[in-house]
Amino acid sequence: MSKADFIFKDMCRTILETGVSDEGTDVRPRWEDGSPAYTIKKFGVVNRYDLTEEFPILTLRKTSFKSAIDEMLWIWQKKSNRLADLNSHIWDAWRDGNGTIGKAYGYQLGVKHKYREGEFDQVDRVLFDLKNNPQSRRIMTNLYNHGDLHEMQLYPCAWSMTFNVSGKRLNAILNQRSQDVLVANNWNVVQYAVLLHMFAHAAGLVAGELVHVIADAHIYDRHIPLVQELLEREPHPAPILRVNPDVRDFYGFRVEDFTLENYRHGDSVKGIPVAV
Repeated sequence: MSKADFIFKDMCRTILETGVSDEGTDVRPRWEDGSPAYTIKKFGVVNRYDLTEEFPILTLRKTSFKSAIDEMLWIWQKKSNRLADLNSHIWDAWRDGNGTIGKAYGYQLGVKHKYREGEFDQVDRVLFDLKNNPQSRRIMTNLYNHGDLHEMQLYPCAWSMTFNVSGKRLNAILNQRSQDVLVANNWNVVQYAVLLHMFAHAAGLVAGELVHVIADAHIYDRHIPLVQELLEREPHPAPILRVNPDVRDFYGFRVEDFTLENYRHGDSVKGIPVAV
């Protein structure tokens, strides 16, 4: 059975059984009807996924594999903040008057910085180091630029990646300041698992372990019954990820270069309310 499902279940049970409620406090998020969106949360959740063993997509419910990759490419490959460059409407609630999300996510990755070796943006710096200095312990990206926060429509949630080459394996730590577990957990895991495969392919390495660190992992009050329903479901075997072997250029990957074989899953969870 899929290990990702067991990791997800254990995390949700831990949050529900030992988490802290913020009900009655002055919270920022609101439901569509204007009422406060309270959560029960756990601090410092750490989940580990070995990509040599399986691809970590939930089978308890369907995760929109292609849409998740499309958003990831929008941020990491296109380095865009323009909603016209994204093939979905998941960011519409944060659209500004210019049709962007401000200086957030992909915008930050595309800013060039000066190094001894030359001028690179953050993605190109990772690619350079993986090929030229793979034993470096400084292969990192950071989207949380305090100087630009006032021009971001949403402060970055998944904000940093740290890459580490061990032998022929490329491992990474994804740091996330905050996560809506029901809506976003497996979406982010799928995205960054694919991203790790992309960097590994481009550098002639094997995608190894993805470590996901979540500072504030929370379940919203109106999501609790939906999470409890998922906890009652039985998982299926993990599907197999196929990556187009002909693509070795990080910027050459397209959504269709990633396919899942034998992806069996439970019913989608419909009507999930989203707090903004």
